[in-house]
Parts: sequence; structure tokens; C-alpha cells
Amino acid sequence: MSSKQIPEYALVGRSNVGKSSLINSLLNNKKIAKTSSTPGKTILINHFKINESFYLVDLPGYGYANLSKKIKEDIKKTHRSYFKFRKQLLYTFLLIDIRHNLQKVDIEFMEFLNDNLCPFVIIFTKSDKLKSGQIESQINDLRKQLSIYWDELPTSYVTSSKDKSGIDDIFNFIEESLKEYKI
Repeated sequence: MSSKQIPEYALVGRSNVGKSSLINSLLNNKKIAKTSSTPGKTILINHFKINESFYLVDLPGYGYANLSKKIKEDIKKTHRSYFKFRKQLLYTFLLIDIRHNLQKVDIEFMEFLNDNLCPFVIIFTKSDKLKSGQIESQINDLRKQLSIYWDELPTSYVTSSKDKSGIDDIFNFIEESLKEYKI
């Protein structure tokens, strides 16, 4: 990586998983990344520069059925190109809605990241939509599902853009990985 390249952290996940909301929470500004209740609104890559130190990169969601075949193929090409050629990408934050089981498309995307040597962290989103007692149970279920595919589970965080839980954990992760990057 050239010394002039600023490190990147990509956010990706199924459509409507909360990528833009998470970016807004991380930036403490509800209007930076456009949010919508309609899935599939982000179809381009959006970069958000943070303190001249790194970029948060909002990638189009995957797995949304109501997009045209051409748009879905364009999104796949965008993903393939981004992950293959972004040497400044430090980590990918793969977002999973905590309320739902993993889907085949999530596992396929994790395998794609692994095959392309892209380290990733799982961010479980929308924890505010569950009762506190349900969160731990659902996380355990999701980890069991992941353990079918991974001997060593990826690092994961539980977040809520609504109540900001888990946001500091993500910033701490970024801060630590930036220290390692600069060594």
C-alpha cells in the first residue's frame, strides 16, 4: 500500500440491513448517508472520509430480489472489482440484521471475502428491535450457524443505530487496526 493511500473500512450486507444508518451513527450525523425503508437504494459506492485518517465505504447491498437483473449484475461487478483491487482496504464490516437467520447469500459473500483474502468483521445490526433477553439467544444461534462454515469465528459486534450501542466498540476496533496498519 502506498503511503499516500488512506485506509478503508467497507460496509456491506444484504439490502436494508442498516449500512447507511450505521455510518450515520458512527459519524453522529443522521443526514450524512441517505437512509431509506426501501431496500436497494444504495447502488453506488460512497466514501466518507474521517479525520483525514480513514474512509468508511458504503457499498451497495446484496441479495435484494426486486432489482432488475442488470442492476443486480452491476452490483456484483462493483463488489468484485472493489474487493479485488482496493489494496487500502483494511477490513470489511459485514452487516447482518440480528433479527434474522443467516441466508445463503450471506455465507456466499463471506466465502467471497475469504477467497479474496479480505479480512472481515461481522456487525449484527438492529439490536434495539429485540428484547434484551432475546439478543444473547439470537447471537448464540447466529454463531452456531457461522460455526458450520468457520472453525474460528470472525470478530463480531452487536449494534443499534437507534440507541448507539456497540458504536464505541467499532471505533475501538478501527483505532486498534489503524495502529497495526501504521506499524
